[in-house]
Amino acid sequence: MDYASLIRDVPDFPKKGVIFKDITTLWKNPEGFKACINDIYEHCKGKKIHKVVGAESRGFIVGAPVAYLLNAGFVPARKPGKLPSESISKSYALEYGEASIEIHKDAIEKGENVLIIDDLLATGGTTSAIIELVEQLGGRVMECIFIVELEFLNGRKNIKYPVYSLIKY
Repeated sequence: MDYASLIRDVPDFPKKGVIFKDITTLWKNPEGFKACINDIYEHCKGKKIHKVVGAESRGFIVGAPVAYLLNAGFVPARKPGKLPSESISKSYALEYGEASIEIHKDAIEKGENVLIIDDLLATGGTTSAIIELVEQLGGRVMECIFIVELEFLNGRKNIKYPVYSLIKY
């Protein structure tokens, strides 16, 4: 599948000078969306994944169906104040600011194999923060999966686990 042909560039979003890779155009295409989910599943099947952590919010869209196909649980990593029960939090730097991410304290059991999924790898800040949360709960990160990787930002070097991406720019 030529995923790149289904992705739209949006200049100056979320701030001036940033060219945003809009994957909603990939997801609105039934064949593109299905291929995206299936390709990630094919890459991950057989890895004995217990939980898939999806980063808010685009990681939910891909993470949940991949978790379903892997017969794994799904864990949302959310912005502060969005989870209803006791959670742990980590702050991190973005390529255009700062943010925090949270997961429930009881979302991951000690020793569980965890896959982290997000839409885009830029600097690796969000993923690194999620990795710290998973490790704090005793989970074992097996791999970090992205639809798009912006190689020129070198985010992969900030992630201490294997990285897989469908598209590299």
